[in-house]
Amino acid sequence: MAASLLAVNSIAQTSVLPRRITLPEELKEVSGMTRLANGELWLLNDSRNPSNLYRYDPAQKKITAVHVLKTRNYDWEDLTHDTAGNLYIGDFGNNNNKRQNLRILVFNPTQGTLDSILFRYPDQTAFPPEKETNWNFNCEAMVYYQDSLHLFSKNAFKGNFYCKHYVIPAKPGPETVATLRDSILINDRVITGAALSRDGNLLALTGYIMGRRLGLFPYSRASVMYFTKFKGSMFLKGKQHRKRLPKFLIARQFESITQWDGTTWMVANEGRGSQVQRIWRISLNSKR
Repeated sequence: MAASLLAVNSIAQTSVLPRRITLPEELKEVSGMTRLANGELWLLNDSRNPSNLYRYDPAQKKITAVHVLKTRNYDWEDLTHDTAGNLYIGDFGNNNNKRQNLRILVFNPTQGTLDSILFRYPDQTAFPPEKETNWNFNCEAMVYYQDSLHLFSKNAFKGNFYCKHYVIPAKPGPETVATLRDSILINDRVITGAALSRDGNLLALTGYIMGRRLGLFPYSRASVMYFTKFKGSMFLKGKQHRKRLPKFLIARQFESITQWDGTTWMVANEGRGSQVQRIWRISLNSKR
């Protein structure tokens, strides 16, 4: 598989990040975002969109490069990277819990190489499970850590609101069975994005909650749940903190997060209805 490059421009290397940045129409359904060590910021859209990776410069507020990948976007949901500059595209969106072609694409933007990691969940035996309350085989969140990819499930709203932590070797080849490492109850929230700090000491998960007060009045809330003081890759065993994300009448659909610099992070929301697709600057403290 190969990729073609539509445009290349220089990236402004700056640590100055505005509080909010409106993204162009090409990134209306942004669902994955990661910033490389060299300062490059890469983003992608989810299903029903072209199989494109976008390099975006928040200082110039414009797309500076587009890689067109010659493969299908079944449901791209998150984006992460390793120290060699490889980008990992999580093509594992599975809202109906019936997909049997889950994969993670491995793309190197410098070399133009493209490969894939095929996988399945060890605890899924029905596609979909008979009861929707057991639909917990969707995923929209992934990080790279020590030669492995760590996935965090998005439970169905009718489920028990557990987020499961799976681990997959970051190595292309025949289909592999993910390892179920851990799980955590997240109190009526679903997880939509993940990022790990550069020093490996903070895991951030974006998520939101939807419900009705008194069974009548709709409400929603978006937040970052982040973990510190964990051992190794037992992220969910760490000390837990929450940070409320920018408010709106209805919670924005924040689906991606990445570290910008130090305690400064950036989150992005999809554009839906009156909500415009944007990147937002937030602060998270890894020393808490």
